[in-house]
Amino acid sequence: MKLQYIAIEGVIGAGKTSLALKLVEHFGWRSLLELHDENPFLADFYKKPNRFAFQTQLFFLLSRYRQQQEIPQTDLFQSVLVSDYIFPKDRIFAAMTLEDREYALYEKVANVLERDIAVPDLVIYLQSNTDRLMANIKKRGREYEKPITDEYIRALNESYNSFFFNYKTTPLLVVNTNEIDYVHNENDFLDLVEQFSRPISGVQYYSPQK
Repeated sequence: MKLQYIAIEGVIGAGKTSLALKLVEHFGWRSLLELHDENPFLADFYKKPNRFAFQTQLFFLLSRYRQQQEIPQTDLFQSVLVSDYIFPKDRIFAAMTLEDREYALYEKVANVLERDIAVPDLVIYLQSNTDRLMANIKKRGREYEKPITDEYIRALNESYNSFFFNYKTTPLLVVNTNEIDYVHNENDFLDLVEQFSRPISGVQYYSPQK
């Protein structure tokens, strides 16, 4: 099956957007990028997660839903679309950050919204260890991400790994990115492209070694 819609996933700092933009530049594909900076609660969440978790999560849920609705299924056949997130990722964060009553309310809203969401032909999960993720976060220097701790990224990493260990919705390519740099190293980028240019069914793993 020809790929028309590819979604890239990974923990904060994994390089999702960087890879999506690289693919857009290389192939001339269309992009659908998450709008982190538009969330007015995000900076407050990193400072006081218990106080601002629900507002942050609900804003992201509705923002991602609005984005997804701008891509009718018929448009998916015009050119390849690459996104730096999948809609169900929201549940990973919600399960980590919300208290029981908040999560119950969140679930009711999310269950309704998910019915209208387009499903990717392929999901690429960029898997990294906590040290690499924290190094990437610090390197890009976003002001609102400065309060992020190793403990938070470690817990988030575990939640992501658990989610994708049980993921069966679409074909899945799991990429170990600890030893590669597909942004600055063209060979690493082309090797990665070669991996998902082949037919993928079920779950496949790519763990390049230097």
